[in-house]
Amino acid sequence: MLSQRHIFWQKRRRGDSTNYDAQVDALASPDWRKILRTKVLIVASEALPLAKTGGLADAVSGMALALREANVDVTVLLPAYRSALRGVTGAQTVEHFSDLPGGEATLVSATTTACDLPVLLLRNDSLYHRDGSLYLDEEGREYDDNAIRFAALAHAAARIAAGKTSVDVPHIVHAQDWHAGLVPLLMRAEGADQVKSVVTIHNLAFQGLFPMELADAIGLPQDCCSSDGVEFWGKINFLKAGIRYADRVTTVSHTYAREVLTPEFGCGLEGLLKSRGSDFSAVPNGVDIDIWDPALDNFLPDHFSHADMRGKTTCKRELQETYGLIADPWAPVLAMGSRLTTQKMADVAAAAIPLALDANPRLQVVVLGCGDRQIEASLTEMAQRYPGRCAVSIGYDERSGHLLHAGADMLLHGSRFEPFGLTPIYSMRYGTVPVASRVGGMADTILDPGTQAGADAMSEASGVLFDGDSVDAMFNAIQRAMDMFKRPELWRAIQRNGMTADYSWDLPAGQYIDIYRSLLPASAFETQPLVAVAEAVKQVAVPTPALGVATPDAEVTLPKTVVNRTVAPGKPKAVARKDSTARKGVTRDIGGITAAAL
Repeated sequence: MLSQRHIFWQKRRRGDSTNYDAQVDALASPDWRKILRTKVLIVASEALPLAKTGGLADAVSGMALALREANVDVTVLLPAYRSALRGVTGAQTVEHFSDLPGGEATLVSATTTACDLPVLLLRNDSLYHRDGSLYLDEEGREYDDNAIRFAALAHAAARIAAGKTSVDVPHIVHAQDWHAGLVPLLMRAEGADQVKSVVTIHNLAFQGLFPMELADAIGLPQDCCSSDGVEFWGKINFLKAGIRYADRVTTVSHTYAREVLTPEFGCGLEGLLKSRGSDFSAVPNGVDIDIWDPALDNFLPDHFSHADMRGKTTCKRELQETYGLIADPWAPVLAMGSRLTTQKMADVAAAAIPLALDANPRLQVVVLGCGDRQIEASLTEMAQRYPGRCAVSIGYDERSGHLLHAGADMLLHGSRFEPFGLTPIYSMRYGTVPVASRVGGMADTILDPGTQAGADAMSEASGVLFDGDSVDAMFNAIQRAMDMFKRPELWRAIQRNGMTADYSWDLPAGQYIDIYRSLLPASAFETQPLVAVAEAVKQVAVPTPALGVATPDAEVTLPKTVVNRTVAPGKPKAVARKDSTARKGVTRDIGGITAAAL
C-alpha cells in the first residue's frame, strides 16, 4: 500500500502545480516517522553510481532512491570496490570483522556523492580491488574466489541484521540476485529471526554455483548443505539459498514470474519457486525518469520531448558523425545496445542485420556493447562490409549509451529470455521505437497489437515484438518497423506512446512497501502518534481537492500479482544458530518497531 506522503511525492513528480510542501512537512514530523520510517538494508553486488556492469546496478539504485523518497530509511550494502570508494563522501569505518570469509574486513559508512544515498561498503582490498570487472578478470574469466567474495558480503549483512555490529539493526533486509543469496540463510544462522528478508531475482539464469567443498570456507552451516538446503546437483547454489530461506521472493516482471515456473525458463529451480506459493510474486522494475529524460539529459547535444522532437534530429546527426555513418537526417537508424551474448540473441542479430541492410539501402545500423569474443568478431566483420552504413563499437559508457537511444530511430533488442528489459524502456523514453522479443518484461512493457493489426490499432502501439529466436523472425520484425517508419503520422504516434508512458519507480516502490508492511507486525502501524499527526495535517491551510488528507494514514491499495496461489508455501527449514551474543549496548529486539527502535 502506498502512504499518503508517497502520493504527495508522486503528484509533485507528475508536475501538479498545487503546493503540497506544507502537507509533506507535516507528514515528515517526528511522530509520523515513528510509524513510517521503516529501516531497510539493501544488499547488492552493484549499484549506480558506485559500480555497474549491467541493469542490476540501475535497478538497485532506482529502487533505493524511490524508497527513500517514500520515507523508507534505506541503506545499501556493497563491496568496497575502488570505484565505490571514489564515489562517496564522509567515509567512516564503523566496524571491524576479524573472521569473515576471505579474512579481515572493515565496514565503511558513507554517502554517495552523486545522489546522497547512504551506503555501507565492505572493505577487503584483497577481495574487491581488482583490475578486471566486478566479477571477471582481465581475460573475461570469472574470479576463482567469487564464492568467498560474496559470502563475505552476506555474512556482514547477517551480522548487521543480528545486532552484532555498531550499525542500526534494520527491520527488513532486501537481498538482490545470487550475489546476496546467502543472506537469508545466514541471518537465520546468526539468530536474526525478528528481521525479515526479501530476495529479488533479477536473472534466474545466474545462480552462483560453486563446489560443495567450499562450504566450510564460506561459513555455511552443515545442516543446510543437502538438497533441502543449498545443494544443487552436487554444488552450492547461492540463489537457491535465497529462494529457500527468504521470507518473501520477488522477481522483476509479471510475465517472467510466470515463465520461471516452467522448465523452459526455470533453470532447474521452477519446483522450488512453485513451492513458495503466494510468497513468490512480481514487482516490475522502474527506471530513473530524471536520469533518462531527453528534455534534461546532459549527455546529449540537444534536448527534446514528446511535444517538441526537433532536438532528436541533432542527436541523430551527432550519432552519425560519432560512428562514421553517412550524414543523412532522413535515413532510418537502427541501434543495438546490449551485452553481445547468445542470451541477447547477438548471434542472431549478426545474421539478421545484413539482411535488413541489403533490403533497405538507406538503413543505417549502430551496435554498441561487449560480450562473447566470437560474436564481437562477427559483428565487427559485418560492419566492415557496410562502410558508412554500419558501425560496431566494442565497449560501453554512459554517454555513448544515452546518445545511442537519443539519436536512433529504432532499437533492436532480441533476447532468448529477459527478466525485465531496461534498455527498451530507455529507448522508448527517447522516442526510439523498440523491435524486441516477446519474452519476460518486454511482453509487459512494449505494446504491439500484432502483425495483422491495422493502422488504428498500431497507433496505440509502443513497439514491435517478435516470437522465437530465428533469423527470419528478427528480420521480419525489422521490416515491420521499417514499413511503419515510412508512415510519419503512425510513427509519430508510436513514438509518443512510448515517451508518455509511466515507467517511473513510484508504483514499484509502493509495491515493495506493501511487501515490507506485510512482513512486519501490525502493531508497527497502529501507534498513538497517528492522532496527533492527523490533527497537525488538518491545520495546514492548503487546498487538497484531489487528494484529501483528513487522516495521514490514507492509503491506496496497489494491485498485487501473486504467482501460483494454489501451491502452499513451503516452510523454510530451520538452520543451526551460531552461539554468540549481540554487541553490548545494541538491542536486537525490534518487535513492534517502537519509537526507540526508529
